[in-house]
Amino acid sequence: MKPPTAAQRRIIEAADPQTGRLTGTEAQLQALVRARLAFRHPRPPHACFLTPAGHRVRDEATAPASPTPEPPPPPSAASGVFAARTGTETERTGAEGPARVREVRSAWEGLVELRRMTNPDGARDRPCAWERTHLVQAAALALEAAGCRPADPEHPGYRVSSTPQPEAVAVREPTPDGIRACAAALERAGWQTSEHAERRGGGGRYVLASPRRV
Repeated sequence: MKPPTAAQRRIIEAADPQTGRLTGTEAQLQALVRARLAFRHPRPPHACFLTPAGHRVRDEATAPASPTPEPPPPPSAASGVFAARTGTETERTGAEGPARVREVRSAWEGLVELRRMTNPDGARDRPCAWERTHLVQAAALALEAAGCRPADPEHPGYRVSSTPQPEAVAVREPTPDGIRACAAALERAGWQTSEHAERRGGGGRYVLASPRRV
């Protein structure tokens, strides 16, 4: 049996939901009868009604589309597999050296793919919804993937922390060059940044970073 045309599908979808009675021109109804998607009642006014095959076509057309499954987030601390280093850890854990580099690269590639799948325009150069709800982890991953060094108990480096400001994190680094390198890395990753002086004084500065929207 040939599949119904678009015009025939519209007539089928508009059938009475209770009785399956169809409305259309005589030619349209006769075509549905020939396609065995409708039958004509033997008694006047000889109205046309959906056959079981016609009902199946209507049910398929009106069934809600299956929701697109949400892609999994990139590996994170919650998964127990990978956690971007924020520089605020009290002890060093996980892989080191080349193994760590591979883990970071894989996590970053996964995040870029998540951007492609979840940003409405498929943009890979702009943070996605997951990053906006995991600001510290997302910023730390962008920094580590760019080659910036997180602080640890033995070495200085960047430190990423949350802020009272919505959709913003603070990035601190002990040197002016380190501050500039962190800001540049985040901007390349699709974040907007600005440099500020510490309120507590002492001449220190930090970067305020937010996911770019456009």
